[in-house]
Amino acid sequence: MGIYEELTDRGLIAQVTDAEEIKGLINAGSARFYIGFDPTADSLHVGHFMALCLMKRLQMAGNKPVVLLGGGTGYIGDPTGRTDMRSMLTPEVIQHNCDCFKKQMERFIEFGKDKAIIVNNADWLLDLNYIELLREVGACFTVNNMLRAECYKQRMEKGLSFLEFNYMIMQAYDFWYLNEKYGCNMQFGGDDQWSNMLAGTELIRKKSGKDAYAMTITLLLNSEGKKMGKTAKGAVWLDENKTSPYEFYQYWRNVDDADVMKCIKMLTFIPLGQIREMENWEDNRINEKKEVLAYELTKLVHGEEKASKARDMARAAFGGGGELPQKEVSVENPTIINVLVAAGVCASNGEARRLIQQGGVSLNDGKVTDINQPVADGDVIHKGKKVHLKINLK
Repeated sequence: MGIYEELTDRGLIAQVTDAEEIKGLINAGSARFYIGFDPTADSLHVGHFMALCLMKRLQMAGNKPVVLLGGGTGYIGDPTGRTDMRSMLTPEVIQHNCDCFKKQMERFIEFGKDKAIIVNNADWLLDLNYIELLREVGACFTVNNMLRAECYKQRMEKGLSFLEFNYMIMQAYDFWYLNEKYGCNMQFGGDDQWSNMLAGTELIRKKSGKDAYAMTITLLLNSEGKKMGKTAKGAVWLDENKTSPYEFYQYWRNVDDADVMKCIKMLTFIPLGQIREMENWEDNRINEKKEVLAYELTKLVHGEEKASKARDMARAAFGGGGELPQKEVSVENPTIINVLVAAGVCASNGEARRLIQQGGVSLNDGKVTDINQPVADGDVIHKGKKVHLKINLK
C-alpha cells in the first residue's frame, strides 16, 4: 500500500485537484509540498497537530516538506471560519510566535539538508511593491470568483475588510513564490482552505504554465459535528505550559465513544492492520481504546516519559475506569488553599497549608508550592495518590 492509499484509508483526504497525479507524486516520494501556519498565538494547537502529523507521514514516505510560517500573512489575518476580524498583531509578537512555532515543529519534522525546510513569508511579502503586485498577481483574479469563495461568506455578513480580502491573493502568491524558488509543486491544508489553495494552483498555471496541485485534509470533528481540540477553557495547546501533558492526555482520554477509532486512524501512527484488529474488540474494551489513543498522542507531543506519567495519574484518578470526579466550587478568590477547603478536600485553611508545605498537593501535573496559586475552571487537584478532583468554578 502506498502512502496515498494509507491516507485514504485513514480518512484524511477531503479534496484533491488532480487525484492520479497527486497519488503518483506522493507514492513515489516526489512531492515537494508545503503547509502554512499563521502565528496567531505563541503555541501550536491540536488543529496544527493534524497538519504536522500529515507532514510527518509524507516525509517518512520520502516526500520533502516545506514548513511555511506566516510572518507576513500574520499581518493580515485569515478570515476563514471567522465571524469577526482578528486582532492586529505587532511585528514583535508575530516574530515571537514564529520562534515558538519553530521549536515545537522540530519534535515532529526532521529539518536539514535534503530533508524539510522552514521558511517565513515575511521574507518576500513585506517587501512587495503594491502596484507591481496588482499588475502581476491581481490581474489573475476576478472579484466575482473571490466573493463566491467559502472563506469569505461568513465574513461578508458582518463586513469583510479590504485588508482581509487580500488574504487569498497573499496565500496564492506564497504558493507561486515557493514554486519558483524551491520547486514546491503541492500544497496541503485543512478542508476550509480549499478556495485559497485553488487560487494558488491557478496562479502558478497562469503565470508559469506549470502544473501545481492541492490536497485538503479532513478537519477532525467530533460526533456532534463540532471541531475537536476545544474545551471549556479554550484550545488544546501543544505547549505544556498552556495545556499540561496530563490535561492533554485527559482530553483524548475523554473523547466520545463514537469518535475514538476515527481519532486513532487519523492521528496515531499505529499500523492500519493493528487498527483493524482494534475495531473488532468487544464494546466493553472502549476505555482500553481511549487509553491507547490518549497515550499515543501524548507520547507524540510530549515524549514517552511524560505520556507514561500522565497515564499513571489518570489510572489512579479513574480507579476502575470511570470518569474523573468533579466538584462545583464557589469562592470569591479561587486560590489553591481556598479551593481545597471549599471543595471539602481539606477541613481548614491550616490543614490545607500544611498539606501544601509537605508537598502533598498537585494542580494538574505540577506540584503546588505556593498557597496562593490560582485555580482555573477545569483544573484537576490531586491530594496524594488517591484523591483526584476536577474543579468546576461557579
